[in-house]
Amino acid sequence: MMVRILSVLPMLIGLLCAFILVLSLIGYQTPATGNQVPIVPCSADDSGCNVGMTVEDMNVPRAFGLLEITLDVEWKEPERGWLGVVDSSAAKECPPDSSTGLTMCTEDDIEEFLVAGGPDNDGSMSFSVKPGSYRFVTAGYEGAGLDSQLVEMSSSIHLDNFVEIILAGTSGLLIIGAGEMAFPIRNLLKRIRG
Repeated sequence: MMVRILSVLPMLIGLLCAFILVLSLIGYQTPATGNQVPIVPCSADDSGCNVGMTVEDMNVPRAFGLLEITLDVEWKEPERGWLGVVDSSAAKECPPDSSTGLTMCTEDDIEEFLVAGGPDNDGSMSFSVKPGSYRFVTAGYEGAGLDSQLVEMSSSIHLDNFVEIILAGTSGLLIIGAGEMAFPIRNLLKRIRG
């Protein structure tokens, strides 16, 4: 009888793991939010368009490796300007002005640092957020004369696939183990045979 009472604990932990797994499979989607993002104007006379960059790094902690986070970004005038995400090491090669964020680099200079988005786009980008350090960049196209545009962002969050597999295995083993503790198969087989 005592073993059956003790089997409740692994059963509860197994059910909790299964519940977390189900929540992860459903995931969490943030509502889309819109903001006006400044774009560096670029006249037709310019030889290459300068890129604007955020002055602060976006640091993603190592613990976020357990999550699968996707940032979806859409902008309304893809034919006039673009957005992107670069590794923060780009700030060493192309340091942004501390007040305006303007760099002396063009899209060609920044292209090697791009992680998502960039000048070759269709007005959207999907950035899979991994541990590391990043910055957002933006620029206009030659002759576009654009100084800002509406950008909509949303994100989705799940546990990483590897973590989901571990949770599934753990919850299965705990639930099966709790069932075996409460109702041993040997005893059931004896009753069926006897």
